[in-house]
Amino acid sequence: MATASSASAYEIMPRSSTDLLREAVYQGPALSRQGMLERLFTFAFRSMVYPQIWEDPRADMKALQITPASRIVTIASGGCNVMSYLTAGPAKIYAVDLNETHVALNKLKLAAVRTLPNYATFHRFFAHASDRRNVRLYDDLIAPTLDGDSRAYWEGRDITGRRRITRFARNFYRYGLLGHFITSARASARVLGIDTQAILKAETRDEQRALFQLHFAPLFDKKIVRWVTSQRASLFGLGIPPAQYDALCDNGAREMADVLKERVERLACDFDIADNYFAWQAFAGRYGGEGQAPLPPYLEKHNFANVRARADRVTVLNENFVHFLAAQPAESLDRFVLLDAQDWMDDGTLNALWREMTRTARPGARVIFRTAGPKTILPGRVMPDLLARWTYDPKTSAACFAMDRSAIYGGFHLYTKG
Repeated sequence: MATASSASAYEIMPRSSTDLLREAVYQGPALSRQGMLERLFTFAFRSMVYPQIWEDPRADMKALQITPASRIVTIASGGCNVMSYLTAGPAKIYAVDLNETHVALNKLKLAAVRTLPNYATFHRFFAHASDRRNVRLYDDLIAPTLDGDSRAYWEGRDITGRRRITRFARNFYRYGLLGHFITSARASARVLGIDTQAILKAETRDEQRALFQLHFAPLFDKKIVRWVTSQRASLFGLGIPPAQYDALCDNGAREMADVLKERVERLACDFDIADNYFAWQAFAGRYGGEGQAPLPPYLEKHNFANVRARADRVTVLNENFVHFLAAQPAESLDRFVLLDAQDWMDDGTLNALWREMTRTARPGARVIFRTAGPKTILPGRVMPDLLARWTYDPKTSAACFAMDRSAIYGGFHLYTKG
């Protein structure tokens, strides 16, 4: 990726989603093992990956300290966090994503909250996502307000010949690479004699831990599980490219089965099941009924009116994060949400990103991101003169990591601009 900081360096010609993904992921030569895996991952990533984003918006909002003046730029992903940030009332959100199917999902959510008649229908559409009436609501109310590209995606046919929008009548959260991965993992666990939903009945943390040791811990010691997870491509369904797989394993120092056991244990045991919608999705593939299971903030009833009123503050773009920033005026943004994208980046891309964030950031701006390992990856990789403009906040970073119910990452990090 080019590292020039001026907007003109990035405006030579429009880029397709495939080009953007190649630019973000490719690091190794095409005929190397690394290069072939990267190209396989890019092919897989062109389709829907995240029906639900797997970062906790509570932790994000604690670190971001969103105000009515905040201008946020975030990777869009599945849109749950974009929608949830609206509950804090920022002035503007730019949701940017390399994957055009994620763009279509974000635009669907925004159109739905604007056009559906009430909270009950919005809740049914996205919290249940398995009711035939959702398709009629789409056809009658949502579709006429969508842009052409998004409408073409949802009304296009998948490999079964059914319109993609009908996934909201068949549990949408079973779809996408992540949905298929989690569904397959639960099915495999059942074949191996594991009841993944047993833990959802626990009433205390002690019960959760006992059920984890009984039902889940033995799974990660099985030879077949250890062999499958030792293959880099096995985690493409989690949206983990080869470079991030290596980071998770500490470049081979640990076996992936042990890493996954540690992360699943945290998901299952470190937070009350009654307050963790990530655990419900992982172990049951659903949120549960209203009042029976937790929800992302944007789907909570008391937030519906504010999310609807503020939906027009979001702009969704199919674009590379650095390219987007390069086209923005200096000191025009003050909240940056990178998810785990930096784990994918080489040093040139990482420096281009921080150069553009430094240029576009207002004084006091905040950057948050997650990493596969526990430590921030920036020292020694981002140029010292750039990194010196930012201050790492280890206390808030640790506190936000501790409250992140998604539990899949090794670290949460907050930097502020002086």
